[in-house]
Amino acid sequence: MSEWTINSWRQKPVLQVPTYPDQKALEEVEGRLTSFPPLVFAGEADDLKSQLADVANGKAFLLQGGDCAESFAEHGADHIRDFFRVFLQMSLVLTHGSSMPVVKVGRIAGQFAKPRSADFETIDGVELPSYRGDIVNSIGFDEKSRIPDPRRMLMAYRQSAATLNLLRAFATGGYANLERAHEWTVGFLKDSDAYSSYKEVVEKIDDSISFMKAMGISAENTQQLRETKFYTSHEALLLGYEEALTRKDSISGDYYATSGHMLWIGDRTRQPDGAHVEYFSGIKNPIGIKCGPSISDEDLLVLLDKLNPKNEAGRITLIARFGDGNVESHLPRLIEVVKKSGHKVVWTCDPMHGNTIKASSGFKTRPFEKVLGEVKSFFKIHREMGTYAGGVHVEMTGSDVTECVGGVSMVTEDDLSSRYHTHCDPRLNASQSLELAFLIAKEIATS
Repeated sequence: MSEWTINSWRQKPVLQVPTYPDQKALEEVEGRLTSFPPLVFAGEADDLKSQLADVANGKAFLLQGGDCAESFAEHGADHIRDFFRVFLQMSLVLTHGSSMPVVKVGRIAGQFAKPRSADFETIDGVELPSYRGDIVNSIGFDEKSRIPDPRRMLMAYRQSAATLNLLRAFATGGYANLERAHEWTVGFLKDSDAYSSYKEVVEKIDDSISFMKAMGISAENTQQLRETKFYTSHEALLLGYEEALTRKDSISGDYYATSGHMLWIGDRTRQPDGAHVEYFSGIKNPIGIKCGPSISDEDLLVLLDKLNPKNEAGRITLIARFGDGNVESHLPRLIEVVKKSGHKVVWTCDPMHGNTIKASSGFKTRPFEKVLGEVKSFFKIHREMGTYAGGVHVEMTGSDVTECVGGVSMVTEDDLSSRYHTHCDPRLNASQSLELAFLIAKEIATS
């Protein structure tokens, strides 16, 4: 095997990477990024890996979620705040229902690039390059908008830095204080059926906090009550960007991707001899592998051996995404392969990507019942096979969007056009996200 370097991926076949017409501009941007400060630090990534090791050992639960694709247009303090507080609500419900810690990992502050099924798309007879996320090109359907522009990587870096700054302030500055759990509810959620269930959970927690205060334990003297740990993640598609933000840790001498705490390899880029796997094999961050119906037993074993040769707990998260009705055909064989190999992994369920359909109106959507169906199958199979269903990976937002049909919010196909704001795939709205958290909590309780 050749020695790994931060750019050894360039000698491998690469997929889902755009072709930039101005190579000189690309090199200049990547060169500038190499001098920029890291967005996250090695110690933070190691802390997350340690928490994920607890998940792998059945002692914690992973909640991972956020935007399908972050956009430059939607970036704002209110948007980040609403996402964060719904995420806090979900984690509170899961913690209460499971009686174990919830590891919080957002699809945020870096989730810009998107894989596409085709390099081009055609609308009304006009063919243009596909939209690949704001870090690459613009969603506008005209020739200029769709030209890959490397300067967008600088914009993505700056937005990620600003987002991380606000998230850290929310997580450690008092906003995550359990005594303020009533304040986490987004205004429109108070009319939701899910809110009454959430209110009951908060009232029980309030009683517990009152008891602890009587014993001298309060948010003022106990950090765990007033702060939380929150980590970021994204699909590492744009390898030039990732390489430019890869840093060598001065303490360990190991290399870390500093664009996010956790990165994952998508279902379209997990070729064992490909560029993405080559890059991931040399960084020490916790990493995820999307596992769709096409993954073979042999490829999964090769990936585990290459990406985690020391079999380190917390290093690998397997993100299963098969679609409702297909879980039984694929998940059991993968679980069996991993069990026989002895590899320590986190098993988590992505119930979003296998359940995308096109409504009669032309909008892409995801039926909430199918999302729930895949989650239930995921937990059922793990119960039957004696393994641990360790987490869920969802595309969601804190906004009152109408992108996924169904749920207690009763979004119909006719409603989709009213608040369909996603730049790519449909997301669960705040009400649907909270409803899903309660349903998952029930599944955990019966596992």
